[in-house]
Amino acid sequence: MTGSMMDRKFDSLFDWFDQNRDGHLTHDDLKATATVFSQVAPPEDHANITAIHDAFEQWWQLLLRHSDTDGDGRVSRGEFITVMKTDVTAPEHFESAVMAIADAILDAFDTDGDGVLSRAEYLRLYGALGVARQHTEEAFTRLDRDGSGTISYEEYRQAIVDFYLSTDPDAPGNYLLGPVDHPA
Repeated sequence: MTGSMMDRKFDSLFDWFDQNRDGHLTHDDLKATATVFSQVAPPEDHANITAIHDAFEQWWQLLLRHSDTDGDGRVSRGEFITVMKTDVTAPEHFESAVMAIADAILDAFDTDGDGVLSRAEYLRLYGALGVARQHTEEAFTRLDRDGSGTISYEEYRQAIVDFYLSTDPDAPGNYLLGPVDHPA
């Protein structure tokens, strides 16, 4: 995977976050995205809902601090792609900005508390996030690296790392939101 593949992954992520489809990210876009993600948790799951909102707030603060070069409170697509590659995915920010969301989602969607995501739990999760079912089916198969019929926390966390950090175009995590070149 080249820089252009990373650009395409972050470009698709930008589209996912641009909730009002105006071509810029704002604080409202990231708060709306956090709401979409937090709606996958049961309403009484205050700890995971709060964790999701807090992580998206941290992500917004990183975007604002490192990419809003003109101070207008908006982040362009180009600024977003650059800051994703240089700051959000940097070791000092990645765990608290990205992995915190993944962990809260895992905790919220492991509805039977068995420490893994079943196919049904995974499909419900990504369906609620708006990913097309054919993409979630393919992603589940790719993410279940050990063929157990479930996705362990380790497999899910590895998928997140793949999406954000991997230079391998065939990395299973590249399919989290659907094929990179064919977003959900």
